[in-house]
Amino acid sequence: MAVEQSLQLSSSTCDDDGHPGRTGTLWSCIAYIITAVIGAGVLSLAWSTAQLGWIAGPVCLLLFAIVTHVSAFLLSDCYRSPDPVTGTRNHCYMDAVRRNLGWKHAWFCSLFQNLSFYGCAIAYVITTSTSMRAIQKSNCYHKKGHNASCDYGHTLYMLIFGVVEIFMSQIPDFHNMEMLSVIAALMSFSYAFIGFGLGFGKVIENGRIKGSITGVPAANIADKMWLVFQALGDIAFSYPYTIILLEIQDTLKSPPPENKTMKKASMIAIFVITFFYLCCGCFGYAAFGNATPGNLLTGFGFYEPYWLIDFANACIILHLVGGYQIYSQPVFAVVERWFRKKFPGSRFVNSTYSLKLPMLPPVEMNLFRLCFRTAYVVSTTIIAMIFPYFNQVLGLLGALSFWPLAIYFPVEMYFIQMKIGPWTKKWIVLRTFSLVCLIVSILGFIGSVEGLISARLG
Repeated sequence: MAVEQSLQLSSSTCDDDGHPGRTGTLWSCIAYIITAVIGAGVLSLAWSTAQLGWIAGPVCLLLFAIVTHVSAFLLSDCYRSPDPVTGTRNHCYMDAVRRNLGWKHAWFCSLFQNLSFYGCAIAYVITTSTSMRAIQKSNCYHKKGHNASCDYGHTLYMLIFGVVEIFMSQIPDFHNMEMLSVIAALMSFSYAFIGFGLGFGKVIENGRIKGSITGVPAANIADKMWLVFQALGDIAFSYPYTIILLEIQDTLKSPPPENKTMKKASMIAIFVITFFYLCCGCFGYAAFGNATPGNLLTGFGFYEPYWLIDFANACIILHLVGGYQIYSQPVFAVVERWFRKKFPGSRFVNSTYSLKLPMLPPVEMNLFRLCFRTAYVVSTTIIAMIFPYFNQVLGLLGALSFWPLAIYFPVEMYFIQMKIGPWTKKWIVLRTFSLVCLIVSILGFIGSVEGLISARLG
C-alpha cells in the first residue's frame, strides 16, 4: 500500500514525459519572451529608423512585428508532434526539426541555431561593455563639461562582464531561471521606457520633429544602400525569438495546452515590444534627426540628467546578464546532453559535487559543466574584444539567422504538422512569405558585412 501510494505521488508530480512537473505560466512565459527580445537590439532602432526615414522606418518595425508573430504562431503548434495538443513533446527547436523534417534538416538547424546563440552572446558582451563605459563617460561629462575628452577603452569592461557570466553560467538549466528572467524583463522595461522618455523630452526641448522621408543622406547611392540594408539587419536582430520559443514553451504547465498559452503570451509580448520599439525608434530619430547615434543610450545624444543615463545603462547591464543566459543555456544543454550520451561512464562528465559556501545554500557542481561553460564565456569575450562594432555585429547576426531560423524551418514544419499539400492556397501564401523574408535577409547580410569590413579596416 505504501509503495502504491508512493508511485501515485511520484506520477502526480511528473509530466507525461517523466519530467518533473512544469510550473511555467502565461506571465512567466511573457517575461521570458521580453527578456529574450528587448535586449541589445532596441538600442539600435533609432539609428535604423534614421537610415530608413519617416515612412519606411516605422513601417519596417511594424512589418517585422507581424512576421515575428506569424513565425511564433506557426512554431508554437510544433511543440508536440504529430498532434499539437496531445502529441509527443519536442523539448527544443532542434527536436522539433528532427521529428518533422528529418536528420539532414536538423543538422543545418543545429548549426544555424547554435551560431545564432553564440553570436547573441558576443553581441551582449559588446553591448554590456558599451553601457559600462557609458556610465563612466556620463559622470566624466557631468564633472568636466560636454566638450571634455572622456575616452575609455572597452577591454576591461568586457573582462568584468565575462567573469560575472562565468559564475552565472553555472545555473543548471532553463527551468532554474524564472526569477532571473523576471528581473531581466523588469530591467528591459525600465531602460526602454527611459530611452523613450529621453527621446520624447528632447523633441519637446527642440520644439520640432527632426528627420526626413528619405532618412540620413549618404555620399552616394551605394553608401545609402549599404546603410539601409544594415538597418534591416539590425531590425531583424531586434525581433525574432523563435530560436528559443520551444525551449520557453517547454517550461509551461498544462492544462491549458502549451500551444494555446504560448500563442497568447506571444501576442501580448509582441504588442508590448512593438510599442516600445516604435517609441524608442521614432522618438530617438525625431530627437536627433541625421545625428541619431548608433546606440541610443550610449552614443551621447543625451548628457543630462546624467544620473538617469547612468540608471538606464545599469538596467541594460542587469538585463543583459540575464539575456546572456537566456541565449546560452540552450547551447549548454545541447553540448552537455551529447557528452552525457557519448560518455555515460565518465565521472568528469556525469558526477556532481555539492559545494557549500558561507551564508549560501549548497551548490551542485559538475566539473565538465564548469570547464565547458567557462571556456564558452571566455571565447565570446575574446571575439567581442576583436570585433567591438555594435551596429554592424547586430545587423550581421540578425540577417544571418532571420530567414533560416525564424521563417524557413517554422514554415516547413507547419506544412508537415498540419498536412498542408503543395499548391494549396495556404501553401502558396506561406511560400511567398518565406521568399520575401529570404530576400530581406540576404540584403541585410550584404549591408552588415560591408559595414563590418569598413569598420574593421577603418
